[in-house]
Amino acid sequence: MKRVAKWLGGITLGLFVLALALVAHTWYFKPLKLDWFYTRVFAAFAVESPEMLSSMRILPGWLDFYSKKLDDASPAHTAKQFAKLKQDLAVLESYGTEGLDAEGKLSYESLRFFLKNQVEGEPFMHHGFPVNQMMGVQSMLPQFMTDVHQVTTKGEAEAYITRLDLFPTKFGQVAESIKLSESKGIVPPKFTVDKVLKEMQAVVAQPAKEHVLYTNMRDKLAKVKDLADADRAALLAQTEKAVKDSVYPAYGKLIETFTALQAKATANQGAWSLPNGEAYYAWSVRSHTTSNMTPQQVHDLGLAEVERVGAEMDAILKGEGLNEGTIGKRVQQLASRPEQQYPNTDEGKKAMLAEYQAILDEINKGLDPVFDVRPKLGVEVQAVPVASQATAPGAYYMQGSFDGSRPGVFYANMRAPGETPKFAMRTLAYHEGIPGHHFQIAIQQEMTGVPFFRKIIPFTAYHEGWALYAERLAAEQGFQKTPLDNLGRLRDEMMRATRLVVDTGIHYKRWTREQAIDYMMNSTGMSEGDVTAEIERYFVNPGQALAYKVGMLKILELREHAKKELGAKFDLKQFHNEVLVHGALPMTLLEGVVNDWIAKRKSA
Repeated sequence: MKRVAKWLGGITLGLFVLALALVAHTWYFKPLKLDWFYTRVFAAFAVESPEMLSSMRILPGWLDFYSKKLDDASPAHTAKQFAKLKQDLAVLESYGTEGLDAEGKLSYESLRFFLKNQVEGEPFMHHGFPVNQMMGVQSMLPQFMTDVHQVTTKGEAEAYITRLDLFPTKFGQVAESIKLSESKGIVPPKFTVDKVLKEMQAVVAQPAKEHVLYTNMRDKLAKVKDLADADRAALLAQTEKAVKDSVYPAYGKLIETFTALQAKATANQGAWSLPNGEAYYAWSVRSHTTSNMTPQQVHDLGLAEVERVGAEMDAILKGEGLNEGTIGKRVQQLASRPEQQYPNTDEGKKAMLAEYQAILDEINKGLDPVFDVRPKLGVEVQAVPVASQATAPGAYYMQGSFDGSRPGVFYANMRAPGETPKFAMRTLAYHEGIPGHHFQIAIQQEMTGVPFFRKIIPFTAYHEGWALYAERLAAEQGFQKTPLDNLGRLRDEMMRATRLVVDTGIHYKRWTREQAIDYMMNSTGMSEGDVTAEIERYFVNPGQALAYKVGMLKILELREHAKKELGAKFDLKQFHNEVLVHGALPMTLLEGVVNDWIAKRKSA
């Protein structure tokens, strides 16, 4: 028996050593299987992004090694990431696609497209503005703490405080990146520096106990059961101390960095003004549209779309008795009518949020005729956090968690409810919520039988193209109840069309900030506050705004092509399945998916 036990022990030890060797080989060298490589790519990225792991909540509690950490935002880490991207691309291409089925090829080609695009952007790794009026560590990190970091136990509360104490490190890394960009002649627009300074100065002017990071902890702790009052009081005292001694000093150092920037940030200019700016913008256009369109082609497309959508809007406006002035001025006249505005009061804001939720609930019940696949995860409507309202867009979507504990959220900006007239609310809800971003992102998260990276990989033209397509689909299905509701849809479609013109105008044709604002106001009829926020957004994120219209037009083109090819065999439900169930894809790959589906339907 001893000999048998010794023999079995030797085999067990040998198998364990072999398993360790296989794991080591998979991690450090080319994995034996492509799927193992996919796992390695995601795992290596996830291990270095504790904030992403907190957001997704895909690991069991006993594997929580990340809740007391924040992402590394240093220039050294950025350089390390680019080196890894190049290495991953080379390894991926060494496998090839021979022997892969259709879904396997989609996984391969989508990851290859993503990695190749990122590697092509390496010369511009410092061209972005990591802190701007739209987003950045000064606004997004506090929101991450309040909206993502959960506090349901004493341990999670302690992790929250530990993360607050890491604010100086994270802010310092971002400041280092800003200074490196500055040394290369890459300086944000003047309005960005001024607005970010004002935003941060307002943060540190608050008493610590009034700061959202303190009040959020207070509210979360109030819901934790079986927590002694003494422990709750101690945790709140530690939170107040962390806000005073860590968070506020972190803001203070970044305020110093931006104060120093003011001397150099003297103009509001597009990407063309940056070193190698024309090449940077051309790459940004390709990256966000997942196409080979040039800035000039995008600009020309925008002009044509502005003319087409404007004709439809003009007809509705004339039906309302508004015949004189630009499209924009007439829409503004309509939007300013008292019956089109919620009052700028607490009651008005609550009523507006409730109406958004009612719109989502209504359409969610009526989409069975055109959708087979629906997400399991729900969506809620919430107000944009007060600290971010001044510079945030009119609305945005934040995805829910993978474990279902946090729903998707449609954030509506309540800085001034009248900026969004009632006739524009449906379109906004359809875009950000149902069947727009919430459907697409939640369905992608719930995909099965694919490598995990397919559940999270981002392609802007797909994401935003689908959400804009969803606005039109809702109208086609009768959810835009009145001509004015349809005007709201067209107003937002006009905004996306003008984006093609003004984004290329700013970054390629050297338009001024004021020139771009005037063009968008005259074309869309949006409020000056909304238009200004939009234009300033385009300045700090070149090319991103082009993805909406380019993506939508491609999806519509594929739908019309399928209708023409299939005739009576065309099924809108099945078309939507093909667009959604494979997750986010570059437009070129999506076209291949639809064409394969058409071929199968024809032969069925």
